[in-house]
Amino acid sequence: MVSIAPSPIALLDAAGGHPLLHRQLFDATTGTYTYLLADVASGQGVLIDSVFEQHDRDLSLIRELGIELVATLDTHAHADHVTGSWLMQQATGCAIGLAKATRAKNVTLPLQHGDQVSFGGRHLDVRSTPGHTDGCITYVLDDQSAAFTGDALLVRGCGRCDFQQGDPHTLWRSITEQIFSLPNSCLLYPGHDYTGRTLSSVAEEKAFNARLGGGADERDFVGHMTNMKLPHPGQIAIALPGNMRSGQPPGEQPVQHWAPIQRSFAGLPELLPSWLAEHSSEVTVLDVRSEDEVDGPDGRIETSLNIPLPELEQRQGELPCERPLVVVCHAGSRSALATQQLLKAGFERVANLRGGLLCWSDEGYPLIGSINH
Repeated sequence: MVSIAPSPIALLDAAGGHPLLHRQLFDATTGTYTYLLADVASGQGVLIDSVFEQHDRDLSLIRELGIELVATLDTHAHADHVTGSWLMQQATGCAIGLAKATRAKNVTLPLQHGDQVSFGGRHLDVRSTPGHTDGCITYVLDDQSAAFTGDALLVRGCGRCDFQQGDPHTLWRSITEQIFSLPNSCLLYPGHDYTGRTLSSVAEEKAFNARLGGGADERDFVGHMTNMKLPHPGQIAIALPGNMRSGQPPGEQPVQHWAPIQRSFAGLPELLPSWLAEHSSEVTVLDVRSEDEVDGPDGRIETSLNIPLPELEQRQGELPCERPLVVVCHAGSRSALATQQLLKAGFERVANLRGGLLCWSDEGYPLIGSINH
């Protein structure tokens, strides 16, 4: 990975202790929350409840922050989306963690109640919380300041109990004994929410959860859960078999792209200078700087085509269609905008040069006319 400056996660480091980086990501299609946690001092991290379709987004953030991913973890075998665990293992070599009781394929870290998942100087405690499924796990942060409850306990709700080994009596015990036994101040991060609620706390759910808070007992909870009459999950026929393979596609070969595209967290397709240096004869290098800059002391990449960014929309007809486009500028900012414009205009094989000509030059690749070469 190209490093223009110190890794962003390193900039968060502080004297003493083990500060934590915590990011909450969202998949709007399934209402799923994904959580990225990292120990700032070591740069090691874990990813909880990833979504297959969001793999590029998650991997981009991990790479941008310079995180060494130790494991991708799931709270259970989901019935509404396919996990991205297998894809992430292929990309990073991380472990795949899931409850041993689930008996899913490709799991390299089978987890049981009382286990710990360590990342740098931090760790997650594994608490078995079945009832929604037999293999539900809640991950509790080492200082009990946060817990990641999956579908066992949601904000003002909980996971359904009417399929996939669900049982309301079991879920009652899991929540009251394993989650409500945490400190009242412990923040609870759910696996899903469909109304924009991002987190809760033990104290809030004890007081306000309509299914089991505010003085409700097990009879109240079981009566509520057994009379909900919910529709069958629409994606279960796809999601459950996929999750029993930890997200590995069935019999599919990986898609071959024209280049090893890496997407930024903003979703922009990017290529590294090292790849462009080896394949410059196979692509069109489009320089979107002004003519004065191209002919100036910063120099240019040999054989590059110059169309300044303000003129690009009107001059797209000058772009050769038979070869992919790699867009460049001084630092990668204007070329990022140009890349977006070209994608919107229907150009499919286009990517931005990550870091622009600054990175190209810093890595020792030649620039024609540069005063530094």
